[in-house]
Amino acid sequence: MAFDASGQSVPHRLRGPALSAALDKPAARLLYLDWLRGVAVIAMVLAHSIDSWTHDADRHGEPFYTLFFIGGVASPLFLFLAGLASAMSAASKSRRDGCHAAGARAARRRGWEIFGLGLIFRVQSQLLGMGPLQNLLKVDMLNVMGLSIVAATYLWQAMPHRRTRVIAFSLATAAVTFSTPLIRAAAWLTPFPDAIEAYLRPAGALAAFPLFPWAGFLFAGALVGDLIDHRRIDLTRQSRLQLGVVVVATLGVWLGWRASFAPALFPAASFWHDSPTFFFIRLGLCALTVPVAFVVERLVRPAVLMPVVTLGRSSLFVYWIHVEMVYGVIAEPIKQNLPIAIVLMGTTMLTLFLYLLVLLKNRLLDRHELRGPFKILAPVIR
Repeated sequence: MAFDASGQSVPHRLRGPALSAALDKPAARLLYLDWLRGVAVIAMVLAHSIDSWTHDADRHGEPFYTLFFIGGVASPLFLFLAGLASAMSAASKSRRDGCHAAGARAARRRGWEIFGLGLIFRVQSQLLGMGPLQNLLKVDMLNVMGLSIVAATYLWQAMPHRRTRVIAFSLATAAVTFSTPLIRAAAWLTPFPDAIEAYLRPAGALAAFPLFPWAGFLFAGALVGDLIDHRRIDLTRQSRLQLGVVVVATLGVWLGWRASFAPALFPAASFWHDSPTFFFIRLGLCALTVPVAFVVERLVRPAVLMPVVTLGRSSLFVYWIHVEMVYGVIAEPIKQNLPIAIVLMGTTMLTLFLYLLVLLKNRLLDRHELRGPFKILAPVIR
């Protein structure tokens, strides 16, 4: 028996191209992945609010560190899910066009779009905040996400067979992770301009998200996305895959935890920033969220999930607008001025406000179409 993305049986007459067309319709999106992306949105808002608004007296207690760790999962999870979505998007396009390379090219265009939007976002932040001009060169989440998607789609295109892609993405993830401490310590990178060096490792205040190690989360996500896409029409096989993810991810977290007590493989590495051990702990936690979301979708009515799903489907829009609300000029009166309990209340109110903005945006888009130069913002608000 075959199943669609929501677990419903697919009529036996739908086979081959007809089945592919049915699965690639928007209605066939995997709800649990959109819900998981929405959870990442909420964690992101929490992390940024805690970081920006909490006053100094509350920054050294257990509640702050616990909440900051929970919110800190958002960044690797976003990159992981972006890789997952890129692989599934490339596969979907390939099925529709009957061309492996066409799928990779379509996903690669999305990567370049996100990279370009990252540059536009920096210009917007500069105009609104009027900070140092060097902030225009800052390497942030959208920059590393866009370039990592481009790299992942080239790798996806070069490997037409799924088994070889799984091996290739595994090796790419490991290569990025284990080379990070070496890149951080490489003397030959020092002569490079900070604007270029920042894409590889921290360079002054320019590198919030260098490619090493952050691209590794996206490559790992592409691996999982390729496996999910291969099994998405069969609920039994998909369930087995999710169980396999639980086993492998749990093993990864456990091994990472055990390794954290052993002598460091790279003694000069900082555990919380460039250590392969911490990377694999976070990667395992990100991977574990996928089977958790898979189970949640089957235990909870879709109507209950939809508010979070709605946020997930507009994650780029929420990212784009909430940063100024949390870190920008508008937030100056409350920056580092609120007790953590009030920050939590404010985060809840902000998340609700963002959800209402998403609903308004979706309603407006149903009535109006972007035209002229505003089309460049389509990936953000569609």
